[in-house]
Amino acid sequence: MRQALFAFIRKLRELLVRKFHQYNANLPYIITVTVALILVVGGINLFIELTETLKSDVLANYDQQITDYIISYRTPKLTNYFIFVTHVGDIYGYLTVLIVSIVLSMLVFKHWKYVVQIITVLLLSSVSNLILKRFIDRARPGIEHLVSVETLSYPSGHAMSAMAFYGFVIYLFYRFKMNIFLKTGIMLLLFLLIVSIGISRIYLGVHFPSDIAGGFIAGFIWVIFCILMFDLIEVFRRDPRT
Repeated sequence: MRQALFAFIRKLRELLVRKFHQYNANLPYIITVTVALILVVGGINLFIELTETLKSDVLANYDQQITDYIISYRTPKLTNYFIFVTHVGDIYGYLTVLIVSIVLSMLVFKHWKYVVQIITVLLLSSVSNLILKRFIDRARPGIEHLVSVETLSYPSGHAMSAMAFYGFVIYLFYRFKMNIFLKTGIMLLLFLLIVSIGISRIYLGVHFPSDIAGGFIAGFIWVIFCILMFDLIEVFRRDPRT
């Protein structure tokens, strides 16, 4: 993506040089950031509009059928597994990953860039989830809850944070230079963890399937936005003309 950003900014700079006599070297970066912000804000607005539109009998039937299918597999062992998985998608899992990231940053990378990036993605996801929950104000499912919950239902905070947090970690591993089989295995494991966290919330009776879908969509928006912004920052830092 970084190479694509350089190419895009170079073409934009050449276009601006041809179009304007008084050229500001920072203008392409400003335009790129503005476009990114417009895309993210537009995505959030579309997400909210779709949420309002999907409040229908069709969605209710869809949620009910999937929920009934998933909870039909409830067993003591599976319940223990999904309770564990849902904790991995909570503060416990994030703290574990952050501690590992800090250790790697100190011993391997010798800088804190990745730790700061991961924390930023998690904070943006968590804060925006609280805002969206309050704005949409959807109640939890009226079935038995196997874990305690206190917040509103849509979008799922676990699904949104898991997609944003572990999704961004997948991106970092994609960029790391390491054994291809080890890298692929870790990325696949993290992907399955994201999916399992989403399923666990339905299995435990605390979310509708549409809550999970909405959380995944919103979390993915933050992943793309943060990747773009972090790469832009890198471009700013490395381009001597800025």
